[in-house]
Amino acid sequence: MTCPICQKPAQEALRPFCSKRCADIDLGKWLTGGYAIPSNDPEDLQEAEDSLTRDRHH
Repeated sequence: MTCPICQKPAQEALRPFCSKRCADIDLGKWLTGGYAIPSNDPEDLQEAEDSLTRDRHH
């Protein structure tokens, strides 16, 4: 198995990553929405707009 970030061989203790650095890069992508799938679903859009509106008023 290769690391999904840099394609080097994965380390058993860090699978599927080769290093702590690549694991942290992956975590950062999750936390910042880098893996989010865009949606055009009206319900998703409305929920996002409602969330933004609530956040601005707090």
